[in-house]
Amino acid sequence: MTSEPSTTNAMTPADTATLSAISFDVEEFFQVANLRGHYAREDWEGVDSRIDRGMDAILGCLAKRGARATFFFLGWVAERRPDLVRACLDGGHEVQSHGYEHTFLFDLDAAALHADLARTEEAIVAAGAPRPTGFRASTFTLTRETFWAVDVLVERGYRYDSSIHPIAHPTYGIEDFEPGISRIETEHGSIVEFPVSTLRAAGRNLPVGGGGYFRLLPGWATRMAVRRITKGGDPANLYLHPWEFDPEQPRVPAPALKRLRHYLNLDRTLDRLDALLARQRFAGLGEVLTERGWL
Repeated sequence: MTSEPSTTNAMTPADTATLSAISFDVEEFFQVANLRGHYAREDWEGVDSRIDRGMDAILGCLAKRGARATFFFLGWVAERRPDLVRACLDGGHEVQSHGYEHTFLFDLDAAALHADLARTEEAIVAAGAPRPTGFRASTFTLTRETFWAVDVLVERGYRYDSSIHPIAHPTYGIEDFEPGISRIETEHGSIVEFPVSTLRAAGRNLPVGGGGYFRLLPGWATRMAVRRITKGGDPANLYLHPWEFDPEQPRVPAPALKRLRHYLNLDRTLDRLDALLARQRFAGLGEVLTERGWL
């Protein structure tokens, strides 16, 4: 078992310094952690899907700007919407695994994660995509407490992961983890870790990599953060979700802070993404890692 991160320093060849990574965690609005108390797992089949609204907006924006991305699919979504998997592939994008049904790693053990990944891989392959070799855990729940999951990923042949958030957070994060690209060594082999972006300030890693932070921060602040990261020779790594492009989604009586996190500035996400893609070159995580010699 791997008990502690063992990493090597990130490589930053100058000829790829301007190419950054962007990804989308493909899940329905009712599957997110902030709304978990309102939409029980056994009720999912009865909730009307709205995922097309976000996926259409994202794929259209990427095509408009000539950008590519990684789409981390829930297996649950890939099973029911193989057409979305194919639409991503047709657009030149990469399809990878987000686990089957957005289960936190805290709620799994090694055997359960193996089964979860196998079911997701089967769904993605059945939809027409290659077997996934990249992974992102639900809600970045790869922490020191769940670091055993790295061994499972390596055993299953995954080549890269983007599940560690190097920040201090009450639910997730490894604050002192390497914030750039690194390689984690295990007794079974190695895997590349590509965390979402942070900026170092006041002795801490500050989150700037997307999701709620993309909607909380003004658009110019995200663009400035990306410029600062790439100016130093590193690729930025940003992420979003299809539901963040659906401002008309139903409102539910979740606790105030969770409502804020989920619904804040949904009507601005598409314009902010378009402005960002107009100024910076983006591709999927696998493409960026390959160009930099990590894969």
